[in-house]
Amino acid sequence: MLKMTGIGKSFLGVRVLQGVDLEAAAGEVHAVVGENGAGKSTLMKILAGVHIPDEGTIEVDGRSVEFGHPVEAQLAGVAIIYQEFNLLPERTVAENVYLGREPVRRGLVDRAAMEKATGELLRSLGEKSFGPRDLVRRLSVAQQQVVEIAKALSLNARIVVMDEPTAALADHEVELLYTLVRRLAGRGIAVLYISHRLREIFELADQITVLKDGARVTTAPASSLDAGALVRLMVGRELDSYFPPRAAGPPGEALLSVRGGGNDRLHGIDLDLRAGEIVGLAGLQGSGRTELAKALFGAEPFTTGDMKPRRPRSPRDAIAVGIGLVTEDRKAEGLLLNQQVRDNAVLVARATGRPRSGTDRLLERVRLNPPRPRQEVRLLSGGNQQKVVLAKWMTVAPRVMLFDEPTRGVDVGAKAAIHDLMRELARDGTAILMISSELPELIGMSDRIVVLRDGRIAGELPAGPTEEAVMRLAAAS
Repeated sequence: MLKMTGIGKSFLGVRVLQGVDLEAAAGEVHAVVGENGAGKSTLMKILAGVHIPDEGTIEVDGRSVEFGHPVEAQLAGVAIIYQEFNLLPERTVAENVYLGREPVRRGLVDRAAMEKATGELLRSLGEKSFGPRDLVRRLSVAQQQVVEIAKALSLNARIVVMDEPTAALADHEVELLYTLVRRLAGRGIAVLYISHRLREIFELADQITVLKDGARVTTAPASSLDAGALVRLMVGRELDSYFPPRAAGPPGEALLSVRGGGNDRLHGIDLDLRAGEIVGLAGLQGSGRTELAKALFGAEPFTTGDMKPRRPRSPRDAIAVGIGLVTEDRKAEGLLLNQQVRDNAVLVARATGRPRSGTDRLLERVRLNPPRPRQEVRLLSGGNQQKVVLAKWMTVAPRVMLFDEPTRGVDVGAKAAIHDLMRELARDGTAILMISSELPELIGMSDRIVVLRDGRIAGELPAGPTEEAVMRLAAAS
């Protein structure tokens, strides 16, 4: 279905792809993996007509093609579903699916035909929880993803690219996505699947292509590789363990305590965060995990209950008592993308009037690679952007750190670096609360796990529980 041969691309004299080959068969799920900066996104954007290659050829279904615009790629049967969806929230599902291609009858948009066709697409995907007339802003992230897939099918796509499709999904929604991906492959569509999550790669992929430093390392059947071999191919070194060892001794004193904390989304929260301890926070999407982090940080404050050292009324108030928050969405809430790395690293210090010395040394400590303090943050990989967020907080050394999805959308090498930094902070006496939708990460990093359900604490588990034990508490009726 797809054959890309010798693809090369440079930006401003920097070589980002060199002689890359990629083939995908009809009905095949082909994973494209590699560290951030390996060239995955650039290769997919060339296929989608966003970038024009400097050299190389592309064939779709045996026919040579040259895409100068995304519309040309769509007409050739290529659809790409980006990690950040391209949907209009104030329009209906049907209006989004047929945006710019609305059926017309007697000079007017034929809404009935558009909604009927959209309904048929949704039914073909097994979707019954929403319909063509629903506004997109009222849909969950998982439902919006279904809309993107329906849009791809409406274009008669024969090649569908999915970029980090599970990054914003809760665990129970990931299984639904797996079903959709297999359904697409069952229709004879070639699915190119980009992900940093090794488990889903092995559960879904038929073939795996590994990119490193803009070049193809190998293409192999998924059945011929295991997680260790794939990591070695991606990062070029052994990773003896995915997670650093837990602290040997008991935690210290409680640096943050909540009793009966509540607001519109949370009810009766009792929680202690102790010095030197990493507490995992688990729960399904909508359970209140992010809302709890924002309440502790004063962004959506508790309105009832007691909190020590005090209940913050605002983020500035929380920072004043030694609480920091690494937000779930680093681009929208954690960084100023058009400013330099160094400027971002001193954002909190500057806002609070704290001293700002040692910034370059901090950037070295968080393992920014390459260490370019004057580079604009928007030009960094996701992993490096997250390291800048960590440096921003380390300049003021909060006693309590809240991490909301700290490794979302970063590669395995950057994940290891972030995990090491979290353990270093804990060893230095910081109390850490970590939210993660990846159960292996939550289990591997946490000294204990608190599980939320419907805005309440459903239970607590000691270090190293099974995934089943976590899910039983998270999903119990």
